[in-house]
Amino acid sequence: MPIKVGDRLPDATFTTMSAEGPKPMHTSEVFGGKKVALFAVPGAYTPTCSKQHLPGYVQKYDELKSKGFELVACTAVNDVFVLTAWARDSGADGKILMLADGSAEFAKKIGLDIDLTARGLGVRSKRYSMIVEDGVVKSLNVEEVPSNHDKSSAALLCSLA
Repeated sequence: MPIKVGDRLPDATFTTMSAEGPKPMHTSEVFGGKKVALFAVPGAYTPTCSKQHLPGYVQKYDELKSKGFELVACTAVNDVFVLTAWARDSGADGKILMLADGSAEFAKKIGLDIDLTARGLGVRSKRYSMIVEDGVVKSLNVEEVPSNHDKSSAALLCSLA
């Protein structure tokens, strides 16, 4: 069953890039005691993710921060090296925290995984956005179709904050 508003995020481990290289980061470290704008994409460098979804969050970063978000984070079922390069190439580096969910652990635990094997992508995350306060989901916006990004856009998240 998918996660819903009011639920606490489950314990999961992401991989992030630090100055020393890849490092694990637990959900409690990312979301504990903070208001976080989290969005998920099916895959780095894919058309909708790269041309529309991530750029919206980069453009709205200052507005999100002004609305009280202490952190803006993106998760994808990609490895940390791909997400680090994608952040650098897209202008998100230093703004958006990239949370690599390489084995889809987090996506599966929250019930927002999607099997895109028929498209050659394997198991991925559905596209969504959420507002998380101290580890609790306050708003959840899931796209029904992976190529859509209206429900999970930065503009919508700004309006809900």
